[in-house]
Amino acid sequence: MNEIEILKQYWGHHSFRPLQEEIIRSVLENRDTLALLPTGGGKSLCFQIPALAKEGICIVVSPLIALMKDQVENLKGRGINAVAIYAGMGKREIDILLDNCIYGKIKFLYLSPERLLSPIVKERISYMNVNLIAVDEAHCISQWGYDFRPPYLQIAALREIHPKVPVIALTATATQFVRDDIVEKLALEDAAVYVQSFARKNLSYVVFDLDDKYKKLIDIIKNVGGSGLVYVRNRRETADVALFLKRNNISADFYHAGIEKDERFKKQEDWKRNKIKVMVATNAFGMGIDKPDVRFVVHLDLPESLEAYYQEAGRAGRDEQRAFAVLLANKSDQMALKAKYTDSFPSVEEIKKIYHYLGSFFQLAYGAGEGLNFSFDLADFCKRYQLGVIKTMSALKFLEHDGYITLSENIFLPSRVLFTAGNEDVYRFQIENAAYDPLIKTILRSYGGMFDHYANISESEIAKRLGISFNDVVRMLTNLQELGLLSYLRQTDQPQLQFVRARVDLLHLDTDVKYIELRKKIQLEQINAVLAYSSTFVCRTIQLLAYFDEPDAPKCGACDVCLAEKRNEDVAQLQDKIDFEIATFLQTGPQSLEDLVTEIKTGADSDKLNRIRELLDAGKIKTDGKNYYL
Repeated sequence: MNEIEILKQYWGHHSFRPLQEEIIRSVLENRDTLALLPTGGGKSLCFQIPALAKEGICIVVSPLIALMKDQVENLKGRGINAVAIYAGMGKREIDILLDNCIYGKIKFLYLSPERLLSPIVKERISYMNVNLIAVDEAHCISQWGYDFRPPYLQIAALREIHPKVPVIALTATATQFVRDDIVEKLALEDAAVYVQSFARKNLSYVVFDLDDKYKKLIDIIKNVGGSGLVYVRNRRETADVALFLKRNNISADFYHAGIEKDERFKKQEDWKRNKIKVMVATNAFGMGIDKPDVRFVVHLDLPESLEAYYQEAGRAGRDEQRAFAVLLANKSDQMALKAKYTDSFPSVEEIKKIYHYLGSFFQLAYGAGEGLNFSFDLADFCKRYQLGVIKTMSALKFLEHDGYITLSENIFLPSRVLFTAGNEDVYRFQIENAAYDPLIKTILRSYGGMFDHYANISESEIAKRLGISFNDVVRMLTNLQELGLLSYLRQTDQPQLQFVRARVDLLHLDTDVKYIELRKKIQLEQINAVLAYSSTFVCRTIQLLAYFDEPDAPKCGACDVCLAEKRNEDVAQLQDKIDFEIATFLQTGPQSLEDLVTEIKTGADSDKLNRIRELLDAGKIKTDGKNYYL
């Protein structure tokens, strides 16, 4: 099948979006390709369609586990075989999935960059018939990017394993400098580069410098209408703002990564289906959600970079209808952003101290822990050792860069079961252990394929069917694991921290001081760009496009700056017209104020009186107290 037939068969579309077809053809010609398409521009199809057109498997590297899982489920829903491997999975589980990629009919293997560090993953990939390597969110490979992820630097190792396989790198936001860095770090050869303009003609960018943001927020929601997103700085603020909106009769809810998975999913679906008008969220919300009819995105706090702002604001108006990206920022916000920058950078001693605390937190002996994964509760860790959250996160990122740990975002992993004993052994066990027979029968009837691969289970559902408690199900499954009958992996909904290297003592902990200084420089430049955008009275689109290396862009005519200029021009034209009528009428001789106001046909009475007063003050007309004359 050719690319258009694949598009019709699996996605039901009859034509491509701008640049998609050119990018797909480039990949099909086995060219290394860099594609910059805006949020909602259809980046995924640019690697999914060529991968389906070729024999073999496509390896997709993505930093966002939630997005990986969404894409895998989406592909499966279209009848396409796809799997994902990410932090938190057990060794045996990964082993089975990798075998399926070598010997089965899997078309897409999604990997978090952390998994590329694993020798078992690298070895198994060498046996796969790989047809394409796709690097999503490719800006993460550049330390000059706004969201640098050190494990992304491992992707180059894939090229060494499969040197003749083409690579496609995709991102929505990258300056020219970052684009060049992506090409270099991924060793793209003679890369075809496709960049769709960052201009969004249907999106009006607006900045308000106000003390009372909440009042303005209500005005925006009521005047714009339709569905919207409100981004705030922290989790507590999401609930506070949503409650405020509800009290003002606006249908609203809140979302952040700390909410339980089922509740998060329900909130997301309610908003997508317009049961909820406004979602108040941290930046954990929105990635991978395709909702075209968002009419406004409001930021109640300054973003940390223009790249992040452009991506989040770009979730408005994907249906190409008029939409608004509003930034509510005052002087205290600017001070807070500068203070956050200062707080972001720990000293070398603080980094060493936090590494030491990690070893204690997970009870790791020196020389132990290599390759071990742990569920990591950041709030609990910071509370136990009385640490600041922002500085701790920064220290963890520096430890990640230096190759000691990796840290993934919050991810929900359901409970999984794999029978490690054979069919006959399980049957014999059921006969000999009648107490476990109902549980084993229920699991085998409810969930398929458990002798070949891990299957997701629900302990509460099993408990309901058996008429026993949740804890009894957990206890019995744990016992069966200890008896060697099955492997049972409990569900988790926390970030996953992995020790890449065995724990070292502080004398042997090397910290890249030059890298810390570089990150300081980059972050300061990003913050200064945000501050300039929020305080400079120049067309917002021109500012954004200049930042993304699109100079000489025309004025958008729709942002707050352009509209203010238009209003000023309209006022000036009105004044000129009134001045002309005043001068023309007074040339016939002195006139009373009443006659003068009556004779002028342009503007309201207040406009006419204002101009008469200003012309008097300027000495352009005169009065004797009774009449006016030139």
